Amino acid sequence: MAAEQVWEQPEFYDPTPQDFNAYGGGRRRKAVLVLSLLWGGTLALHWVSWGTWVVWALTTVVGWRVLRLLWGKTLPEAAPSLAGETSLPSVTLLVAAKNEEVVIERLVRSLCQLDYPCYEVWVIDDASTDATGQILAELSPHYPQLRVRHRVAGAGGGKSGALNEGLRLSQGEIVGVFDADAQVSPDLLHWIVPLFQQAQVGAVQVRKAIAPGPANWWLQGQRVEMILDAFLQQQRRRWGGIAELRGNGQFVRRTALNRVGGWNEATLTDDLDLTFRLQLDTWDIEFLFAASVMEEGVTNFRALWHQRNRWAEGGYQRYLDYWRPWLFWPWGGWKRFDTGVTCVSQYLLPAASIPDSLLAIWGKHPPLLWPLTSVMLLLFCGSTWRGLSRLEARSPWQLLGESLRAMLYMTHWLPVMAAMMVRVALRPKRLKWVKTVHVNPGE
Repeated sequence: MAAEQVWEQPEFYDPTPQDFNAYGGGRRRKAVLVLSLLWGGTLALHWVSWGTWVVWALTTVVGWRVLRLLWGKTLPEAAPSLAGETSLPSVTLLVAAKNEEVVIERLVRSLCQLDYPCYEVWVIDDASTDATGQILAELSPHYPQLRVRHRVAGAGGGKSGALNEGLRLSQGEIVGVFDADAQVSPDLLHWIVPLFQQAQVGAVQVRKAIAPGPANWWLQGQRVEMILDAFLQQQRRRWGGIAELRGNGQFVRRTALNRVGGWNEATLTDDLDLTFRLQLDTWDIEFLFAASVMEEGVTNFRALWHQRNRWAEGGYQRYLDYWRPWLFWPWGGWKRFDTGVTCVSQYLLPAASIPDSLLAIWGKHPPLLWPLTSVMLLLFCGSTWRGLSRLEARSPWQLLGESLRAMLYMTHWLPVMAAMMVRVALRPKRLKWVKTVHVNPGE
């Protein structure tokens, strides 16, 4: 498939790649420093007379941002259409697959039925030891868009390494990434491609949705979590902040990928790392709420705990790796503010709650950080309400019930984040990619 350069590059575009890999050293040392300052600062707030005022000042800043996200108008999304387009960009869809025999056929059939004239599907078989390679070989003659690459054992780089290999082999001007359990609608590219007509847009993420499965608390919680997350990401973009890539269902401009050096092979979460690289290089990321990609959820707490720990550590690694460009590069004041508030609320607050809770128990008084925690619970509840109301027709009482349940479910992130920040500071560096185990769709 011949790639065609259809739209102009943004005025700022410089083909010289940024060396983002130079910022990835000393994570454990940085994590120890952050945790020491955080816990020391929390202790100090308990001891000084004006500590409560500091907490309320911080709560005011974070609360203002939260209220703006919750009550701000949402972005309108036009119906998908490629009508009138005489020249369309070529698209590459990449899938890094390792031991995915139970879902790989369904994935190929889903991706190869898209309504788009010029696209290719690359499946990078990352040294699978099951029947994944054999199934792909049997499918290849039936789907002219399908390309398969088999990596040798020990090729390195995990999922990011597989994606980078696919990037080198492929030709599409727009590069999409899917997990092996993805399911998409035929008109998906009708939603995606028009957004890349904006020269500043470096990537687009579609909303993730949880596929139907056993009726249990964890799957229901993940279903609602994906909705509230999509609402928040789009609102962050709408009000001057950033939207984050979510891996499955992300689309990236090839020239932007080349600029930032592709996917980072020394991170646990390639999507979150790429988000920072693109934003620091002044590309924009759009987030689509109406379009979605279906994926499987995890069905028990143990699997959820391990998955969320990986997501948490990978997200935190971005701040440890890129703190210098995050602070000093001219990539946008509101975006810096938005990611700063996210860092405080998602990572620092849960870790600070450890000494705060211990001191509260010892002193027999409420935790000092309770106002900040309350604001975050409000964010979970309000985002669920607004996100669900965009997708489903429900009564206010039903929305309230779902929102309160989502708020309770989302509290699992507090121990996940706190434990992760302590772990990365105390334990020697480890880089281990763990894939989500998928199940047979017929089971």
